[in-house]
Amino acid sequence: MVTTTDTTEIVTTPKTEEIVQPSFKRWLKHACFMPATKRYFNKQDQMAIAAAVAQAEHGHVGEIQVVIEGHIPANQAYNQNTLGRARQLFAELGVWDTEYNSGVLLYLNLCEQQVEIVIDRGIKKAIPQQVWQEICQKMIDELKQQKHRHAVLGAVLQIGQVLDQFYDRKINDEKNELVNHPIILD
Repeated sequence: MVTTTDTTEIVTTPKTEEIVQPSFKRWLKHACFMPATKRYFNKQDQMAIAAAVAQAEHGHVGEIQVVIEGHIPANQAYNQNTLGRARQLFAELGVWDTEYNSGVLLYLNLCEQQVEIVIDRGIKKAIPQQVWQEICQKMIDELKQQKHRHAVLGAVLQIGQVLDQFYDRKINDEKNELVNHPIILD
């Protein structure tokens, strides 16, 4: 597991199976984006998100990691979209490395106003992609209404409900393999 701080910088290159079309427009958008994650998510919001993650993880082995990023680093934005960045963070933060392959990454990119959910192989085939897309779309709709805190809290709790239905209390594991507080990257 990777432990991060406010000054942590992710420096590895993404390893994805898809090739993303390079985009000067995307690079420019991310290079000029002013860091704003702390403006949208203050300490109370972060504590509320951590509490929601703890609540959503209770009673099953599913693990949820929330990452909120202001923008993709400029040196990666030309060749990487939000899905590629989410997959990169899924690997780097060790979300894939849970005991039951039950990790879920909820990634929010404020610059693009995009949400990505990356799920581990332990649950990927059992839950239709449409379920995850509906959670993302609902979150995006709430973000457009400037309900940032509510959007993240709602998505975390919905993910918890999906995991609760999938695991159906077959394995009761109260270990917390991933940190509950959101990882904030500017």
